[in-house]
Amino acid sequence: MTMIAADYEKTDIGTIQIAPEVIEIIAGMATIEVPGVAGMSGGFAGGIAELLGRKNMSKGVKVDVGQREAAIDVSIVIEFGTRIPEVASGVQQNVKHAIESMTGLSVVQVNVHIHDVIFKGTDKVEEPEVTPNRVK
Repeated sequence: MTMIAADYEKTDIGTIQIAPEVIEIIAGMATIEVPGVAGMSGGFAGGIAELLGRKNMSKGVKVDVGQREAAIDVSIVIEFGTRIPEVASGVQQNVKHAIESMTGLSVVQVNVHIHDVIFKGTDKVEEPEVTPNRVK
């Protein structure tokens, strides 16, 4: 991936470059802030869903960045019982606002891909049932 070095990012004392990975992290953080999003998903190729609280905030985010514009794809896991169109619209608005306000880039697309639905409380690991020994 290449660094972004648009003309408007050149100053009198040098240039400002934003790595695409930074934009991925901003998009990931903005995505999980939306109520109803249970976590990020690596997609079908990525396998297992990454739930909230994990360190890799760019997981499930793909960016295409030009000199002045960006297109974002996010793959998410939705909480069961939430209205998917409302959550997806919230993700689009939050990601667009976060990237535009933090980087100055114009976001032309935010595509939201729903890869799974999770029930609340299913991220807890169930303890195996322990049966006491009947014989000593």
